[in-house]
Parts: sequence; C-alpha cells; structure tokens
Amino acid sequence: MELGIGIGWRPEIAHEVEALAGIDWVEAVAENLCADHLPDSLVRLRERGVTVVPHGVALGLGGADRPDPGRLAALAARAELLGAPLVTEHIAFVRAGGPLTASPGLEAGHLLPVPRTWDALDVLCENVRIAQDSLPVPLALENIAALITWPDEELTEGQFLAELVERTGVRLLIDVANLHTNHVNLGQDPAKALDELPVEAIAYVHVAGGVEKNGVWHDTHAHPVTAPVLEVLAELRSRVDPPGVLLERDDAFPPARELAGELDAIRATLRKAAPPAGSQAPVGSPARTVTVPAAPAPAPPVSAPPTPAPSVSAPSVSAPTVSAPPAPASSVSDAARDRTAVAQTALLSALVAGTPAPAGFDPARLRVQSRSLAAKRADVVAKVAPELPEILGDGYRAAFLAYAGDRPMSGGYRRDALDFAEHVLIAGGPADPVARRELTYWWRDRSGSRPPGRATRLIRAARAALVGR
Repeated sequence: MELGIGIGWRPEIAHEVEALAGIDWVEAVAENLCADHLPDSLVRLRERGVTVVPHGVALGLGGADRPDPGRLAALAARAELLGAPLVTEHIAFVRAGGPLTASPGLEAGHLLPVPRTWDALDVLCENVRIAQDSLPVPLALENIAALITWPDEELTEGQFLAELVERTGVRLLIDVANLHTNHVNLGQDPAKALDELPVEAIAYVHVAGGVEKNGVWHDTHAHPVTAPVLEVLAELRSRVDPPGVLLERDDAFPPARELAGELDAIRATLRKAAPPAGSQAPVGSPARTVTVPAAPAPAPPVSAPPTPAPSVSAPSVSAPTVSAPPAPASSVSDAARDRTAVAQTALLSALVAGTPAPAGFDPARLRVQSRSLAAKRADVVAKVAPELPEILGDGYRAAFLAYAGDRPMSGGYRRDALDFAEHVLIAGGPADPVARRELTYWWRDRSGSRPPGRATRLIRAARAALVGR
C-alpha cells in the first residue's frame, strides 16, 4: 500500500498532529501504547482513515539472544489493535550479558550498532526470521545512527542491508537522518550506501533533525531537519519513489506551524528530486514506486570489494574485508551467538559500567557515547518519574549522571528511577531534610514489598529522625 506523507505521533503533540493538513499516516512508538486500548487521539485518526504504524524500539533483534517471546507477542498485539499494514523495528542491539556470557544483564536504554560481520549477520537473520514468524503483518527494519563503529568490520552498511534482505525478505525503513549522522561521525558516504542497498525493498523513509557539537552529529529528534538531511532524502528519491516518508520528532516540540513547514520542505524535496518522466534511473537503483507489503526482489550477492571507509579509531582509511558468506543454515551455530554475545557485552559494559574499552575501539569516542547514554537516561527518567527532578531541584541532573557513571541499567526506566532514588538515600542525600523526606516517601510508595535490607533500614531511620524533629 501507499503510505504517503506522515508524522510521528507523540502524546505531547497529539492535538497538533490531528490538526495538520495533508497527513496520510502516523507512526507510534509501540512500547508507549497499552495493549488493550488506544489513546483517544489515535482512535480519532483511525476513524478518519489515517493509517497508524507501530514502531518498536525494544526488541534488540541485532543482539546475541533470540528475540524475547513476550516482547514479540506485545508488538504483535499492538499491530492487531491498530489494524496496521506492517510493523517496524531497528537493526540494533539494546541489551547484552546474561546467560550467554554468564554475566549480569545490561540494558543500554539506546539503540547500539551491530558489528557488520558475517557472524553478526547470521545471528540477525535468524532473529529476524523468528520475529517474522511471530508477527501478523510484514516487518521492516531501520538503519540506525551511530557515534561509534566496530573494528574489523567485513561489510559496508549497504552490503550488510542487502544481504539481510536477500536472506530474510525483510523490508527496510531507511532513515536518511541516520545516514547523514553516520557520514559526519563515521565518514560513511550516504550515496554509496544507497547505491549498495536494495532500494526496491524500502517500505518507508524517516526524516529527522539533529545538531552538531564539537564535530559530532547528535541524532536528537529534537531539532529542525537540516539541509544536509534533505539532500540525502533527495539522493534517495532520485533512485526510488518511496511508499511513505515520515517526519520524526521526539522532544522539544515546536509549534504546529513549524511542523507543517518541515513537512512542506519534505514534500518540496521529493518533488524536486524526482527523475523526469521517462528518464533513466541510476544503474542498479530503479526509480519506481514500491508497494507494501509485496516481497522484495532478491538483492545481488556481495562480491565486489567496497570503497574504503574510515575507522572510528584513526583517521586512516581501511576497507572492510568481504569474504564469501557462509552457506545458509537452518539455525545459527551456538559459537556464532557466543562470539557475538561476548563482543557486545564487552562494548556495552565499557559504555555503561566503566570497564576498559575493548580492543580496537577509540576510547575517546566511547566516552562520548557513554556520556550520551547517561544523558539520555537522565532525560527519560525525568519523564517517567517527574517527581525526582521536582524533589531534587537543580541537583537532579548532576546526581543522576554521577549515579549512572558506573551503575548500568538492569531493567526499564522505571526500575532505573527507583534504583537512583535508593542510591541517593543510601548516600545520605539529599541534604535538605524536607527533600529527603519527600524522596523517602516517593521511594517507599513505589518500591513495593521488598526485604528490609540496608537501604530500607536507612530509610526507616531517616524517617524516624525526621518525625522526631
């Protein structure tokens, strides 16, 4: 089906989205929707004939573990609730550790890049097949933005995506802002990636804003769409007419007129970049309209050596090694999953637990990524538990970043909020007795039944001291 022009639906801009002219469809974060009922705004949009696509962020299909059946069932339920024509997720890993490495489980709270190796591709493909078998509608996967890249990669991004499509028949959600991010941060050429990937497999396209700080592009989804991102969209449109294009915005929401202006800029870019009627599209990149969910045509196998791509750890240029892919198998070997698990756990531990940088990674770039992850945790915890910044005031952010420096997230953000509050109380904070009392009550009200450990004893003692004043 043709999706048209859409926008990411978020509760903060629900009214504005409903009022925008020319919106054909919206995308909603799947994990933010209840399984048994929809927000009134989405109900009204659906009644108007607006398509709603659920966009997952927590499956971690690029991780070493097989997809969690509960998470797959939840995503399937939301697709059915919405009557969606497809669901989307990311080519990323979001957690590591656990049984495969006999180590504590770690949560990134963020989408992290999968190593573009044959091992990781084998694991990803099997995970994708498991997901496809569990979902009631077709699946499309999104390329992600990255601050870091893996050493000793064997495939370029375009080759990796082409192999994924050929092996699984999965569709692609191409984020042109992420291609621009990887151009700035990793030196990867967006045009080359578009040349290598099977554009006929594209289900739809994301466009989003970001900001550059100290030579690093941050894919914030909280800033206006920039001209370079629209240039990448034009590159893509010169190759194919995508079934849908969607504007993403996740924070710092502007007035409706600014959202409308960005949508107009997207429409204008698509019009200007469309090849003239009857013109020849670039070789290997047919400019044609694709429907969803028709199965994509097989992509050509990877054979030609890629153009050199710079490594994150050094300015020198090195080409990924492309060897013959392993023969397709019915299941991935335990050894491939084990190797992927060890590598991903070492990286995530360095990012969220302060362990040494794995060999081949640039420690300075890892520190940038680590700070970014901690800042995101602080922002999200402040949203899911707004009482914490209210209680702690201006000291909230510094206290949370200090806490997050070597304390990885082991559960969701609500669990993280509770753990942070417990940490502050055990450390004797906050200094203001009124704030300490409020934080104590907040923690007790939400922590549920727990054994009276050291934290509970300290809190009880603090409460008794406050009551006695």
